[in-house]
Amino acid sequence: MAENKTKNQEEQLKTIEESLTKAEMYVEKNKNNLMVIVLAIAVGFSAFFAYDRFYVQPNEENAATEMFMAEKNFELGKYQEALDGDEQFAGLLEIIESYGGTKSGNLASYYAGLSYLKLGDNETAIEYLDGFSSDDEMLAPIAKGAIGDAFSNLGQNQEALNYYIKAAELRTNDFSTPVFLMKAANTAYSLDDKKQALSLYTRIQDEFKSSREGQNIGKYIARITAAN
Repeated sequence: MAENKTKNQEEQLKTIEESLTKAEMYVEKNKNNLMVIVLAIAVGFSAFFAYDRFYVQPNEENAATEMFMAEKNFELGKYQEALDGDEQFAGLLEIIESYGGTKSGNLASYYAGLSYLKLGDNETAIEYLDGFSSDDEMLAPIAKGAIGDAFSNLGQNQEALNYYIKAAELRTNDFSTPVFLMKAANTAYSLDDKKQALSLYTRIQDEFKSSREGQNIGKYIARITAAN
């Protein structure tokens, strides 16, 4: 028994030695190619980190600095100034053009869309808002809902309804969700889709009764049920 065990161990060692020998031979035979691969990987990592450090990060910082005055003008209701900037500060449109791939450039699309919406240029508002992407709890649904507002202003109520529902479902919270459910319900009612309107009003009553929209929701539900 012990003899068989020893024999098995010897065979295993022999197999391992053969495998190591083959590996050594492969490395020796292909060492030039392997060195090229290792060098390429190292160069790739170096290029990536250099690109990030010397191009991406400075761009992010520059874009954030440029955004300060544009955001301030937006908050003051100076929407055209926010878009165009002045001799000292870049406007949202210039920031989008120069720093489109940065976080601030993306945020500039959001503010630009809202600015055009406030200025009554609904088609351009849709274009910029549609180019904005975010995982933010509030900004993401607000952008979708603003597209709904733009379509509503254009008289395209079915498109407006679709975007209000998207905005309501994009994030569930006590702030934006009931707002866009209400807009969706009112739009559905205006389209004479009372069944969908009632469903949306009822959801506000069931899930967001403490919200501002939910406090008076009963009269909207009664308006539909009384007519049936």
